[in-house]
Amino acid sequence: MILSDRTIKDLIASGRLLIEPYREENVQASSVDLTLSGELLFYKSECIDIKKPILTTEKIIIPEEGVLIPPKAFMLATTEEYIKLPEDITAFVEGRSSLGRLGLFIENAGWVDAGFEGQITLELYNANSAPIRIYRGVRICQIVLARLDQRAEKPYRGKYQGQRGATPSKVYMDFL
Repeated sequence: MILSDRTIKDLIASGRLLIEPYREENVQASSVDLTLSGELLFYKSECIDIKKPILTTEKIIIPEEGVLIPPKAFMLATTEEYIKLPEDITAFVEGRSSLGRLGLFIENAGWVDAGFEGQITLELYNANSAPIRIYRGVRICQIVLARLDQRAEKPYRGKYQGQRGATPSKVYMDFL
């Protein structure tokens, strides 16, 4: 069952759900808007080998005047908010429609599993033929929370637990 604004606020008030920093005005009817942090990460490799642990990346700090995302460009970003989900709540991340209508695709690869904590890494892609300027602090995505039928037997404790900042892929760890 997807959680309502009242339930989300109750979970935050009780300390069972952490969203930090928390802005009550970002709680929507059935989601919470999350904001863009101040850094972006670009892959700078001619070829990405998923078995190799070292990926060449470039970090860009978003200045006050924003950053242009070129057409057909892919990058990683992160939410400003650090979240901590209880072991009976899962979540998924959706891009905001207002940004999608400009051609900015905002994804998060898969569900945010029950028990996860950290900043959420986002995959951004400009599908437009024109550059799109984005700014730190803009409401970039929304997190939709859902209650599991029971507490997870194996809550998330994976390779991205506790992540801070735009975090590159750790798929190479699947081969260890």
